Amino acid sequence: MLTLLALLQEHAAPAGAPSSPFEVNFGLFFWTWLVFILLMLLLKKFAWPALLKSTVEREQRIQEQLAQAEKANAEAAALLGQQKALLAESRASAQTMMVEAKTAAEKERSAAMERTRQEQADLLDRARRDIAAEKERAIQELRREAVDLSLAAASRLIGQRMNAETDRKLVESYLATLEGGK
Repeated sequence: MLTLLALLQEHAAPAGAPSSPFEVNFGLFFWTWLVFILLMLLLKKFAWPALLKSTVEREQRIQEQLAQAEKANAEAAALLGQQKALLAESRASAQTMMVEAKTAAEKERSAAMERTRQEQADLLDRARRDIAAEKERAIQELRREAVDLSLAAASRLIGQRMNAETDRKLVESYLATLEGGK
């Protein structure tokens, strides 16, 4: 087609005439418009539907990809919400466990303190009983020694010795009257 135009242009211009770029050639103008219109009709009939079809398909693909991306974004947001809920639940659970552990430790400490106090009170009571028992034994021992010393002193003074058993009963009764007077 271009060769036809080139041939027509050669025949339209005189052989020896200089051609100017500003010169209007109506034959070239006519054929250029005719070729342009034919080319437009051919493109409209054959190329335009294919171009339009590929453009529509591409638009549909882009819409599908956007829908998939939006769906994936919604899923990610839902998963993020679940993760945050699980994190908050685990934090609450950890706080509860800490409170329970502190409470259990406080109860254990209180129980240990109470056991220690009870053991101290028992030990103190036992020590008091032991002291009282030792005191009573010491008093009995002192009485025996006092009786023996009294008998020894009385026998020297009297010069004679009575029956040891009678002497002992006599001194013990005397000591008992002295204790009763206190």
